[in-house]
Amino acid sequence: MSRTRYGISPWIHQLPDSRRPEFPRARGESTSNVVIVGAGLTGCVTAYACAVAGLRAIVLESDRIGQGCSGSSSGLLLPEPGPSFRDLSEAHGLRAARRAFQSWRRAVLDAAALIRRLGIRCGLDSEEALLVAQREDEKSLRREFEARAEAQLDVAWLGRKLLQKEAALETGSAIKMHEAFGLDPYRAVIGVARAASTRGVAFFERSAVTKVRFGRKHAEVLTEHASIRAATVIVTTGTPGQEFRQLRRHFKRREPSRVLTEPMPAAMRKTLGPRKATIADTRAPRHRIRWMEDDRILIGGADQAATPARTREAVLVQRTGQLMYELSTLYPGISGLMPAYGWELPYGDTSDGLPYIGPHRNFPHHLFAFGGRSDSIAGAFLAAKILVRAAQGEADKTDEIFAFTR
Repeated sequence: MSRTRYGISPWIHQLPDSRRPEFPRARGESTSNVVIVGAGLTGCVTAYACAVAGLRAIVLESDRIGQGCSGSSSGLLLPEPGPSFRDLSEAHGLRAARRAFQSWRRAVLDAAALIRRLGIRCGLDSEEALLVAQREDEKSLRREFEARAEAQLDVAWLGRKLLQKEAALETGSAIKMHEAFGLDPYRAVIGVARAASTRGVAFFERSAVTKVRFGRKHAEVLTEHASIRAATVIVTTGTPGQEFRQLRRHFKRREPSRVLTEPMPAAMRKTLGPRKATIADTRAPRHRIRWMEDDRILIGGADQAATPARTREAVLVQRTGQLMYELSTLYPGISGLMPAYGWELPYGDTSDGLPYIGPHRNFPHHLFAFGGRSDSIAGAFLAAKILVRAAQGEADKTDEIFAFTR
């Protein structure tokens, strides 16, 4: 039996080096319509969207493409933005909440369509998503279901018998959502980056931005060896770096963990039902379960405040064991199954759980995509549309729910 690998996602670890693209460091002076800072999924999809829209784009990545949070995600395209519909309705009104959920659902469908159209081999597979409540939380979940159904969102209610049949869970009820997908997020990032490069986008790795200067008509982005003048700088680094530290007050840095198990033996698989839907529960912090095609289980959770670097390794080992125990309380039949990988997935939480996408008044010529509480990578595809519209001066009113000024 192999030992547990800590601190690296299986998507990144398992892809051979020969399948990973290599891009040079940025050097010299150049000009572009758009400079994109950060080459995770959001940055790469935005770059592709810029190229399709006729905007010349340069992408700067401080390390390697896709090897940050994007390549460490759970690899799920889910039709909900993270916070509950009722919470968003209370914070922003019914119309805005409905807009946020509808935008997220469209982003899921757009993402699946783009991946298929580009022929990206990332294991894209359709599935359903369940939001499950234990008995003590059923009334609250039922109110959430009724609010979504009244807003004409595509949901169904599963009582205890149906939940047991579909997910092999003995107690509780669930909201069932369609139009969800699973995939390998690292291969997806690389595939989109290659497609953008084919369309003329210039990618540069190991090219950290050291400073951004902006004037009345343009911005100048500096790296150690390069200077790039652009009309718009799009920052897709997930959370604000040192250059944009003024924006950090909008975010709380959180650090959930992910665990991928060893493959389940046949006798164990028989106790777990059909395993066709990804499952989230209503606990705090929430768990997320994804059934993998090779008979492994991916579980996410243990969402806590970010830990200091000096204790991170020990904390990760502890959280990996914690998540395996919590998985066994949901599915006692997996007792004895061992973790193959344990890793963390830091993010910037916002006050309402939605990401901030768009301009900020303190940074002319800039657009941002930061934060959010969702388990879904659909936000990258939603952000790309919003950012390109803004770069073209064609912002849509429906984008306001994701703005800094919401």
